[in-house]
Amino acid sequence: MFRERLVVISLARAPATPQQTPTAVVWIGLIALAVAMGIGRFAFTPLLPMMQQDAGLSLVHGSWLATANYVGYLTGALICVSAPPVAARAIRWGMVAIALFTLATGLTHDLGFWLALRFLAGAASAFVLVGVSAWAMPILANLHQPSRSGQVFAGVGVGICLAGLVGLVAGVTSLSSQTTWIGLGALAAALALALWRELANGDAQSAPAPGAGRVPLARQVWISAICYGAFGYGYIIPATFLPALAREAIGNPAVFGLVWPVFGAAAAVSTVLAAKLLPALPPMRLWSYGQWLLAVGVITPVFAVNLTALLFAALCVGGTFMVITMAGIQEARNLGGAQPARAVALYTAAFALGQIVGPLTVSLSNGELLLPSLLAALALALSNLTLGFTARTS
Repeated sequence: MFRERLVVISLARAPATPQQTPTAVVWIGLIALAVAMGIGRFAFTPLLPMMQQDAGLSLVHGSWLATANYVGYLTGALICVSAPPVAARAIRWGMVAIALFTLATGLTHDLGFWLALRFLAGAASAFVLVGVSAWAMPILANLHQPSRSGQVFAGVGVGICLAGLVGLVAGVTSLSSQTTWIGLGALAAALALALWRELANGDAQSAPAPGAGRVPLARQVWISAICYGAFGYGYIIPATFLPALAREAIGNPAVFGLVWPVFGAAAAVSTVLAAKLLPALPPMRLWSYGQWLLAVGVITPVFAVNLTALLFAALCVGGTFMVITMAGIQEARNLGGAQPARAVALYTAAFALGQIVGPLTVSLSNGELLLPSLLAALALALSNLTLGFTARTS
């Protein structure tokens, strides 16, 4: 499958060629997102309980590390807004960078180095997400199979589920967090190497159009991007702290370790099902419906912290956040006109900014999750009301 030579197209133009098969495009995009988001972004979540146990990391310090990753993600997205990258090159080098920074995380116990490495991994992840969105979605559209974008975005859930299973195995077998980071880094490096040649073939063909990033984006793009930022703030608290909550409530690592794999499995399945079962639903409406269910998952641990409640929250949050991400990126591409990659980068930057605020509210609340969770649910509700209002007035 991966021996097929792919000629990668430009962001806004370039028709597909017979050498570009949908299956190959889906697998390359899926694997790249699994590395970028499952390892570069969210591997920290299932490893946080282990780092608390064997490295003495506090929940407040964990919030700082999460925030550093989100600041890096924001930085990478802002770079993509101002200077849209060559899509295939952004994927390729972003994956390599994630592998190196993940490996290095396992080679130190210094908080300052951890902060720097999480920042850099976040920046690299933004490049991969923007690159995959700019590379895979136009190819699938030109091949008249846009619904298969759900399979591409399932890669995020696959990566999260994989990282969660690695964390579960590590917890049950008493592996250290340091060893687990090194193992995940080695896995990321192997996957980056596997895709290197296929993505290198597309460097020359996937450069952004001349002048991209110089024309102002429409007002509707900015309003929707703010709503997407509220989504980033709304989901990030459970996405960061569910395993830590499970560890506090449940002593058995074989049990509390299930929360994150369930989260990832729900994320992987949901995008495929949404694309298959709801193909005619406008992206903004799918986004809005998903956010109402997400809000339910966000506030569930406020009322009960037990295995049933936490698994329910994992299903609600994991089962919606990638559907919303997919729908949001589709909406960004629709609203972006001749600058789809720049619009996607703006949404990604807004999302990252929302994520930064989430862990900071936890830090300001001295590690308590009640008020931050309620504020997150409120942000999601306000985002939905704004989306509904702008849809009616546009």
